[in-house]
Amino acid sequence: MHRKLRLRKREDFNVVYRYGRSFANSQFVVYWRRRSQKGSFRMGVSASSKLGNAVVRNRLRRMVKEIVRLNAGKLLEDTDLILIVRKPALSLPYKEMESSILHVLRKSSLLKGSIPNMGGSQKPSGRVNSLKRRNGNKDK
Repeated sequence: MHRKLRLRKREDFNVVYRYGRSFANSQFVVYWRRRSQKGSFRMGVSASSKLGNAVVRNRLRRMVKEIVRLNAGKLLEDTDLILIVRKPALSLPYKEMESSILHVLRKSSLLKGSIPNMGGSQKPSGRVNSLKRRNGNKDK
């Protein structure tokens, strides 16, 4: 992946984790956040040390980056995203890993032409608290 398309700084990762949305399947988790700056998407890959030694983690990162690079034309612009590799991804062959990554990106509405996903594991919007205030907090 080209250097401009990578998330590298800790602050960039923290902003996406804190203010972004997320979606997961059994092999991958994706966090994403829309950026105000125009340009291409930026991506970071995270692989925990629980997955294996450095050789295994770096191999997984390289495979994920290559899959995203080959499908870069399908991804939405002006987006920061982080792909987190889960343990079940270790045993996947390349083609299954590609379909799993595309699945999680499609479900999180990060592919061009995909229908926005209103469900999934997203951070709460604060709407519940505003409804409680409006209804007089009847849950007491």
